[in-house]
Amino acid sequence: MPPIPIAIRRTGLVTSVGLSAPASCAAIRAKLTNPVETRFIDAEGERIMAHEVALEKPWRGRAKLARMAALAAQECLADVAPHLWDEIPLLLCVAEHERPGRLEGLDDLLFADLQDLLGARFSADSLVVAHGRVGALVALAQAQRLIGSQGVANVLVVAADSLLSWLTLGAYERGHRLLTAENSNGFIPGEGAGALLLGRPGGGDGLLCTGLGFGVEKAHIDSDEPLRADGLSAAIEAGLAQAQCAMHDIDYRITDLSGEQYYFKEATLALARTLRQRKESFDLWHPAECIGEAGAVAGVAALAVAQAACRGGYAPGPDVLVHMANDAGQRASAVMRFEGVEA
Repeated sequence: MPPIPIAIRRTGLVTSVGLSAPASCAAIRAKLTNPVETRFIDAEGERIMAHEVALEKPWRGRAKLARMAALAAQECLADVAPHLWDEIPLLLCVAEHERPGRLEGLDDLLFADLQDLLGARFSADSLVVAHGRVGALVALAQAQRLIGSQGVANVLVVAADSLLSWLTLGAYERGHRLLTAENSNGFIPGEGAGALLLGRPGGGDGLLCTGLGFGVEKAHIDSDEPLRADGLSAAIEAGLAQAQCAMHDIDYRITDLSGEQYYFKEATLALARTLRQRKESFDLWHPAECIGEAGAVAGVAALAVAQAACRGGYAPGPDVLVHMANDAGQRASAVMRFEGVEA
């Protein structure tokens, strides 16, 4: 028996282009972007550009992550009475353990910081999902189990991440992965937070997750093996199979692509291997062009953008494929379908 579909009830976003989901999604739709000079200097003596979130105070490190996460969570929980929050599992998505310069305390202290800022305690089923860009889709799989098998009414997914530390930027700069005047094959680093309130379908229009798939790419970005997109193709095929549809049934795609040629090539190869009927057009959206490479926030941002596009009536259709990829080789896909309220 396939897992039950789960619905995205509300979204929250904190990005460099907006401190709420409506503001961020409107800016992303308009392709607005505002990278700024950081205090970090690259090997050529130039300041590194980044998509930095402007908050009321110059918090840094874990303190800033916690505050961005709290803003996104509060936006998501606006319609839920605070005395019910302790019944909600919180799935906190953070950077993967392999991330260069990963902050200390992400696996234990950040969760406590977030609860303290919200003045709440979440369900004992809460957990930290340390899977970087694929984390939001890993959290969707966990939410499917909690809602479908354990009868949980709501699950809150929160993602918070930042690449704006010198240990992280230095490692990526030495690896020639940052977009600079000397390197066009790179990304602009970013930061932010996002949140999703998930529940059973029904009670209003919403985006439903009907299929999830996961895979592993042996020819990851640091590998010398030839890229054939085996891992991403497997993840997409598994998600489509669970959703009982084919790639040509999908109306558009949203991904975590942020500027590196490797990941664009992988997405192109995966499409060639999974699309078996010709389509006249097949949009590919990548919010990172507006908010930067924001790590674990990428998946939540993609889903929030899809929700806004469907509710706003500017999506190419009701069916969207979201796919994500980590540097270490983890691949994930989610098949989403929008079901609106009948007029």
